[in-house]
Amino acid sequence: MIAKASAPSSWEGIDWKSIESCVYRLQMRIAKAIRQKRYGKVKALQWLLTHSLSAKLLAIKRVTSSQGSKTPGIDKTIWSTPDAKLLAINLLKRRGYKSQPLRRIYIPKANGKTRPLGIPTMVDRAQQAIHLLSLEPIAETLADRNAYGFRKARCTADAIEQCMRSLWQKGSSEWILEGDIESCFDNISHDWLMNNISIDKVMLKQWLKSGYISKGCYNPTESGTPQGGIISPTLLILTLSGLEEAVKAKINQRKDKVHVISYADDFIITGKTKEVLIQKVMPVVQEFLKERGLSLSKEKSKITHVSEGFDFLGFTIRKFDKIISKPSKASVKRLLENLRHTIKSNKMAKTENLIHILNSKLLGWGNYFRFSAASKTFSKVDSEIFTMIWKWIRSRHTRKSVKWRKKRYFRSSGLKNWVFFAKTVNTKTGKAEYVDMINLSKIPIRRHIKIKGEANLYDDQYKEYFKLRKENPKRGKAFVLTTTPYHQFDASLGHYGGCRKA
Repeated sequence: MIAKASAPSSWEGIDWKSIESCVYRLQMRIAKAIRQKRYGKVKALQWLLTHSLSAKLLAIKRVTSSQGSKTPGIDKTIWSTPDAKLLAINLLKRRGYKSQPLRRIYIPKANGKTRPLGIPTMVDRAQQAIHLLSLEPIAETLADRNAYGFRKARCTADAIEQCMRSLWQKGSSEWILEGDIESCFDNISHDWLMNNISIDKVMLKQWLKSGYISKGCYNPTESGTPQGGIISPTLLILTLSGLEEAVKAKINQRKDKVHVISYADDFIITGKTKEVLIQKVMPVVQEFLKERGLSLSKEKSKITHVSEGFDFLGFTIRKFDKIISKPSKASVKRLLENLRHTIKSNKMAKTENLIHILNSKLLGWGNYFRFSAASKTFSKVDSEIFTMIWKWIRSRHTRKSVKWRKKRYFRSSGLKNWVFFAKTVNTKTGKAEYVDMINLSKIPIRRHIKIKGEANLYDDQYKEYFKLRKENPKRGKAFVLTTTPYHQFDASLGHYGGCRKA
């Protein structure tokens, strides 16, 4: 039994493959019990998992390898050494455990406001990570078919592709309800969570009522889940699961053409007419959210026609003769402002260092939007960046000629004559090499292959499906855009237009 396994003698010698396999087998059994509605067995399996050594080890690994692993809670403790990680095993006990208040900090939002972020102690993070392992198979099984936020093997590209599929036909929905939940994490009802989430209620109550320390003062928490808590995203998934079913239960799908697509606390609902959304859909959504202590944001929620276009997850989706998705103007503006600030704050930096900083930002942004019709946007951004770089060069060499500056900072590569570069030496071979700045227009535009809505990581029948998606980084098939209309089926290609096999 994994619950009786002896503690390892060294952190480096742990067989993680075996540990993950033990935990995954129990997670599969929990998911199966949920599908069979055997709730007593679910609780028994959860107890077994949360008290096992394998779950504790995996939880410690998760919280010490995450992005915030070096940020301490109010106890100013982090587990940064192998010995500290091994000693942490003895701290992860249910008996005698009492959660500590969160350390609250405030991070800026895109609209100029701030978002509160609660930072738990390492022990609290690890305890949440243990119980998260028992909750993930339940959340994955109960989550809505078209809910994509905070779920493994799903991403924003899946949500955008589902939007496209719901709107591309001539007879598709024409009106969109853009929904945004007001301060979602901060307002979820504690009573609803305690009554409806299948988890150790003693532990859950401690995390919900732990309070937070802000500016040296203790503040109690009467509602909501901490945004810095590792278990909070999964609690949100379970809180919003059932929205799609509740909406579709009140409408005639064949006539009203209603589709619900959500990503965390943002969602869109399509409707054939504006009246369908106002009279049928909105009351159901408001009642569903009210039961959970939530409400729609009046500022951000609105109804728009598909011909006007709407913004969702950083994309603008709009229907002309065909449906198009591309980076939104707000996303482009944020990127350019970020790059402009980066370049200005690195006036005296080495060219090589500046290129590495810019490349990391450009590659991340480009890969996020490469599944949309982003070619023109990429070219426009490249042009703006060139202007920024040229100003940066001029400020460094005010007395040099244009010819000198071009020769010093730009080289020819293929058909490109203005490639911003730096010379560097390969530490392994000792040979000189070029470091070029990435051009967004070089990133290939590809059609994303959307995940099946019913696919479940904790269901045996989808094992082969997920294995194929994992092995192929192009999600099974790769496509690039063509001039064939999105809505026309091309028999020679074997799929709808707008793309071809790469």
